[in-house]
Formats: sequence, C-alpha cells, structure tokens
Amino acid sequence: MSRAEQVPQAETVSRAEQVMPPGSAGLRPRSPLWTLGILRSEITTLLRRHRTFALLGVLAAVPVLIGIAVRIETGGGGGGAGGPDAGAGPAFLAQITNNGLFLVFAALAATLPVFLPMAVGVVAGDAIAGEASSGTLRYLLVAPAGRTRLLLVKYASVLAFCLVATLVVAASALAVGALLFPVGEVTTISGTRIGFGEGLARAALTALVVAVSLTGFAALGLFVSTLTGSGIGAMAATVGLLITVQILDSIPQLSGVHPYLFAHYWMSFADVLREPVHWDDLIKNFQLQGLYVAVFGSAAWARFTAKDITA
Repeated sequence: MSRAEQVPQAETVSRAEQVMPPGSAGLRPRSPLWTLGILRSEITTLLRRHRTFALLGVLAAVPVLIGIAVRIETGGGGGGAGGPDAGAGPAFLAQITNNGLFLVFAALAATLPVFLPMAVGVVAGDAIAGEASSGTLRYLLVAPAGRTRLLLVKYASVLAFCLVATLVVAASALAVGALLFPVGEVTTISGTRIGFGEGLARAALTALVVAVSLTGFAALGLFVSTLTGSGIGAMAATVGLLITVQILDSIPQLSGVHPYLFAHYWMSFADVLREPVHWDDLIKNFQLQGLYVAVFGSAAWARFTAKDITA
C-alpha cells in the first residue's frame, strides 16, 4: 500500500477510535450510542480545524469593528439614538450608543446577509465533498454506520456549526457592547421599554432564530456537497448560490418569487424586538426553512445513497 493511501486510512482509523463511547466495546455498530459517538467525533473534528477557527475569528471580529466604529463616530455619547422605528441594521445602529445590548442585534443584522451564511456554505459544501476529495469517504463508509446515518451526522454537525457561529457573533457583540457603551433597559422597536434581563433573553432568542434561519441553506449546501468530489468546488458552488439568491431577492421585478427564496425572511428576526413579538414573518421563515430542509435533505439522501464511491 502506498503512503498516499495510508494517510487517509490512518486518519479514518483514528476517527473510528474516537467515535466509540467509553465502555462500548460490546455495542452494536448501529446502536444509538454508536451514532452519538460518531456525531460527537464529527463535531469535535469540525471545531478543531484551523479553517473553522479562522471562520469563527472573522465572525467575532465583525461586532468589534462595528462597536469601535460607532464609538469613534459618536465619541461614546448617547446622541445618535433617534426614534425606535422599524427595520434592522440602521435602527439598531442608532440605538447602540444608548445601550450596548443593541450591538448584538446590529452585529447579527450585519453578518446574516453575507458573512454567516458564507461561513455555513463553506462548512456544508465541504461536508461530503471534502471527505471524497481527501480520500477518506470510502473508508468512512466501510465502517458499519450506513450512508443514511453518516449523512444525518454530517448535517447535524453543520447545524451545530450554525448555532456556534451565531453564538460567537452574539457573544462577541455583547462583550464589546458592554465594554464600550452603557447597558440597561431596552427600548423595543414598538417604543416600549423592557428590563435588561428580558433584553438579554430577547438577544438569545434572536441568535436562536438566526441559527434556525440558516438550516435551509445548510441543507442546500449539503446537497451540493453530494454532487461533486471536489471540496473547493462544492464550497464555491454553495457560496455562488447564496450570492445569486441574494441578488434575486433584491430585484423588485421578481417579487413574485421572493417568498420562496431561502433568504427572503432572514431579517424577520427584528420582530423579536417588538412588544409583543410579531410572529407572522418569523413563522413564515421557519416554514420556508423546513421546506428547504425537506426538499434538499431528501435530494441529498437520494444522491448520496445511490452514489458510486470508488475513490
């Protein structure tokens, strides 16, 4: 066996040792504990990659840059508050000087259109195609886990990254906001005031909504990843689809198809900061993401289970 063949095989053997839960030597390979072991190993491997650290580092830097820019522009004063009006980015930015908690909402509004989904697209596009291009996919399939279970584990790891990436943005924004600006009661978009504790809860709910908003795009990226054996090609195609959809969603003449684009309701997370919370667009967003997960998740399963993997 050549050295080139030994490297991926050794990597897979190492990962196979990681997925075995403690004391599971007698477990059946397709038992729930075995599956949880594979999932744990997959998420751990993903979060330890240098590329993942780089992506999360860029995402964490966005709130820092926004906070510093607002601080320099306003001198840390409370002057640019403006009235609480509808919208996302500009309205949230106007409130940051009065309450640093608004940096969480502003940072999510700034990263959601491009930075967050681009990071998710890189991870989702590489999920299957990256294993194929490195030569480890066929060894993973030799293990008695099954293609369906492996695909589910891959998608679950991408969803975990969606949540981690969103929380990194929110946590960075909260820390910078509290450091550079005063914090206290929150003025909602509706003009009412809520306590700081409830404001923190709304920020956490907003981060969760943003993470759920990325699930449909993650399923699309996973499907693209099953179509090719090139990890770079799958990542580029997934990011290209993201840019295309964003462009289509900005063209007024195509308003008839906008409600069916996965990115159309992404900014509905701003409704979490209303009093009471407006659920109409949020529910539409969840339903649309569920549709994309069902359609492209099924397509990914059909493609992956029938795929001839010889390399």
